[in-house]
Amino acid sequence: MIKLHDKHFKPFLNEAQIEAAVKSVAAKVAADYKDEVPVFVGVLNGAFMFVSDFLKHYPYDCEVSFVKLSSYQGLTSTGIVETLLDVSKDIEGKSVVILEDIIDTGRTLKELVHLFSNTNVKEFKIASLFFKSDVYNGEYAIDYWGIEIPDKFIVGYGLDYKELGRNLKEVYQLNQKHMINLVLFGKPGAGKGTQAEFLKDKYNLKHISTGDLFRYNMKNDTDLGKLAKSFIDKGELVPDEVTIKMLEDAVEKNPDASGFIFDGFPRTTAQAEALDAFLAGKNMKVDATIALEANDEVLIQRLLERGKVSGRSDDQDEGKIRNRFNEYNTKTAPLKDYYEAQGKFHSVNGIGAIDEVAHRLGKVIEEL
Repeated sequence: MIKLHDKHFKPFLNEAQIEAAVKSVAAKVAADYKDEVPVFVGVLNGAFMFVSDFLKHYPYDCEVSFVKLSSYQGLTSTGIVETLLDVSKDIEGKSVVILEDIIDTGRTLKELVHLFSNTNVKEFKIASLFFKSDVYNGEYAIDYWGIEIPDKFIVGYGLDYKELGRNLKEVYQLNQKHMINLVLFGKPGAGKGTQAEFLKDKYNLKHISTGDLFRYNMKNDTDLGKLAKSFIDKGELVPDEVTIKMLEDAVEKNPDASGFIFDGFPRTTAQAEALDAFLAGKNMKVDATIALEANDEVLIQRLLERGKVSGRSDDQDEGKIRNRFNEYNTKTAPLKDYYEAQGKFHSVNGIGAIDEVAHRLGKVIEEL
């Protein structure tokens, strides 16, 4: 994996594959022009490496010229093609073969055809190293190409991303992040916090705990914190809309995250529906809900031990612990049904060494 500016790219074509494609194009062109001296016109900047290697493999006499066009800014085509370096004037009566690095939508190709339609060349044909046939508009025939590739942004071997990457010997493809959004369930003491730390580090996820969000907003006296506190002070439940707004703010503050772990929300079916609606509005979704399952008696002993260190009163009273378990069972049951209906509910054994449980969680995520 390589990084250019703000984007990551993964290997796509190695040197041997590229060389084979160049040789193939050169051989096809040579078969058609062995009895004359064609003019090869390279398209700058992208095709300079292709032109150089093409000429090394072309076995007959030929001439070389260049034009320079521009239509890309960053990852996308502007749709406007500029001619920065015009074609040579001494090509009248000659056969011209345009050497392009890549043909995708055909906008640049249209400008090239326009350039040569105003000249008195014997004929002109088009050769491209890479060809994105899925997005090509088909307006003009492509006479020769080396490798047909999918509609993915690539760099290397003359191709760039914001002017970086042209000097790479191999070709790399933009690494489109697969966003993973998880809802993590678990009874008190099941290890949600510990495992959330593992998941966020391994998969570049942002852990969003609603408890942490409430504490942050109220401690920092934010507008949402004040609003939440106004309900709490009256002994009322904080409306789902307030919690969702806190979640939305947390998501928007982390645009580089590869996904999110939602911890403590949703707690009801209505909240799950609200979360789905919020994520859908951002072209996102919950990919999986994972419940860390553990035997009540094991968890009770774990919490009682934790209570000796934490000092939390609700971790020191077995009766209070069992009440919390009952509340979890009552609230989680309908959520389990909700996510099972979507094929997104997964149960993982939460008992064992931390790395063992982490491995079980990883297996679920790797299969998404």
